[in-house]
Amino acid sequence: MGHNDGLSRRDFLVGSAATTAAVMLPSGVFAQGSDKLKVGLVGCGGRGTGAAIDSATADKGVVIHAMADVFQDRIDGCSQTLSNQLKERFNVGDRKFVGFDAFEKVMKTDCDLVILATPPTFRASHLAAAIAANKHVFMEKPVAVDAPGVRSVIESADLAAQKNLEIVTGTQRRHDLAYMEAMKRIQDGQMGDVVACYAYWNQGGLCMNVRQSSWTDMEWQLRNWLYFTWISGDHIVEQHIHNLDVCNWAMNDHPVKAVSLGGRQVRTDPAYGHIFDHFATEYEYANGVKLLSMCRQIDGTASRVSEHIVGTKGTSNANTVIKGEKPWRWEGDRPNPYMLEHRDLIASIRAGKPLNEGRRVAESTMTAILGRVAAYTGQEVSWDQAIASNVKLAPAKLEFGPVPVPPVAMPGTTKVE
Repeated sequence: MGHNDGLSRRDFLVGSAATTAAVMLPSGVFAQGSDKLKVGLVGCGGRGTGAAIDSATADKGVVIHAMADVFQDRIDGCSQTLSNQLKERFNVGDRKFVGFDAFEKVMKTDCDLVILATPPTFRASHLAAAIAANKHVFMEKPVAVDAPGVRSVIESADLAAQKNLEIVTGTQRRHDLAYMEAMKRIQDGQMGDVVACYAYWNQGGLCMNVRQSSWTDMEWQLRNWLYFTWISGDHIVEQHIHNLDVCNWAMNDHPVKAVSLGGRQVRTDPAYGHIFDHFATEYEYANGVKLLSMCRQIDGTASRVSEHIVGTKGTSNANTVIKGEKPWRWEGDRPNPYMLEHRDLIASIRAGKPLNEGRRVAESTMTAILGRVAAYTGQEVSWDQAIASNVKLAPAKLEFGPVPVPPVAMPGTTKVE
């Protein structure tokens, strides 16, 4: 929420203004703005604010109709930004809700679509509430931090399909035109059979909010949610999911097992919670293909955020280039995929042809969780073993007060549960 998500908006604001305008609005009567789409925003930090703006950019019929966050200052900051940028399309009135149950109040409004942009630990319960309330959904990635959350998201996605409700997720590479074209070519066999995948998210550290004397454990952890596994899933889940999702896309499958190493070598101060600062994971798919994954958040280290797919007849970076017997290079415009994911969602709502990405992103989230469990324990862990876990990471009761920080995981000592 406000930290770098790798593929930044600035990186993708390419192409002419005419090209961008051409993809902003769905065709038909809605393109003339005759029908409004009321949007409820759950999670008003940087990512939620950005998603609301992206939604409004994607369709001029979008009106921000309701807001929810656990913190009043998040509501206030988001309101000011959206009011300044969206003008009359920010029409929330008194539909501003604060607290752990604020999301339930948004679901009771007459919004058509909800944006779920709180930290990942809340995603599964918020999605379940949205589908129960018959709302279309845009939800940020990852969609859970543990196996029970993943299973809940899959159940909600299946129920959404029965109700003809939309679920689009913040895996924006899936809506990037260059990624889409490259992946189509890979899956059509332009590189032959895929025989290996590589995924990287290596970068420096992220921001940290110094604890204030007035903050309870809960408030401190929520305001530094990146650094607590129960809230973020650790950075292999919260951030590296993007790259793992691309590899699952290329394979049209998820891994069946993983072995990993990782640790907390540099960010050892308790101010950074208890997560690791580096992971290196070998995944294996059912057909024997290996995926080598690396992610790191350590200042002063070399940066690499990318994917690399190897086939029997060529290689690709999964988005702009294929090398080998049938070379190819992307030469088109690349409108902002953060906007395109909302455009695709709203266009499908308008057309009555639901998109449902819930199960797919749940599997990519579980892929990242599998790697985390393998690294935390130092054991080879199977998909079936990991997804069957009943361990819930969040506190049983969400309230401001004491929340003990678990010890840093120790491979060889921490157990697979």
